[in-house]
Amino acid sequence: MGTIENSLYNIGYLETLSYQSTPIHRLDPRAKLLTTMVFIVAVVSFPKYAVRSLVPFMLYPVALIALGNLPAGFLGKKILLAAPFAFFIGIFNPLLDRQVMAHLGPLAISGGWVSFASIMLRFVLTVSAALILVAVTGFHQVCAALERLGMPRAFALQLLFLYRYLFVLGGEAARMVRARALRSFDGRGLGFGTYGSLLGHLLLRTLDRAQRLHLAMLSRGFDGEIRLLRPLRLHGRDVGFFLGWSALFVLLRIYDISQWWGTWVMGLVK
Repeated sequence: MGTIENSLYNIGYLETLSYQSTPIHRLDPRAKLLTTMVFIVAVVSFPKYAVRSLVPFMLYPVALIALGNLPAGFLGKKILLAAPFAFFIGIFNPLLDRQVMAHLGPLAISGGWVSFASIMLRFVLTVSAALILVAVTGFHQVCAALERLGMPRAFALQLLFLYRYLFVLGGEAARMVRARALRSFDGRGLGFGTYGSLLGHLLLRTLDRAQRLHLAMLSRGFDGEIRLLRPLRLHGRDVGFFLGWSALFVLLRIYDISQWWGTWVMGLVK
């Protein structure tokens, strides 16, 4: 029960962060969404052995965390929570690719370890960008931006309803588990069979809840359009944000800035 409620709190806290009034929060959602998409495409387009070239891309999430007044510790914990998925995807690379690519003192580093580090770094960059987008925009406005950018309205609405219904489903599950725990004696009767029965009742209750919600929305004049309290309007700062960051991402993708920086630093040391 506590795990369900904690998960709902963490998801809702991202939405709460989007209510702030910082320069990043006030940008048009379409500009932030497009910038994030360009960032993700640029990051995933690097070759599998690219590690050093990905490091400068850390500037984007770090800058948005600072300008958006976001809790870096909270975002870091969410990234670590999903990190095992990327870890198990890349952990077999050192076993399959044993060609030595570099030496760190007496230690030989194979291509598998380099590609594994690249996978983990890409994961951190892309997931942090997605979390920051929701934290500085709000999922409701992200769906509205997707619709304005050409996504079919039905898809945007389904995505929004899926997100909102997570809280309804989680709340129902937490109440059912709490009620079952209060009716058990010393934890008895809480086996897998009991949870299977609870899952069936949960599905029935959520279907009934969905029908009531649909009727309530129709009675309030819902016509399938995502409406916002503040209409979306592009301003000069929105266009500048998108063009400026996109140009930087393209430059970082084409030119190895980290190599230039390392050569310049080594020249100063000498």
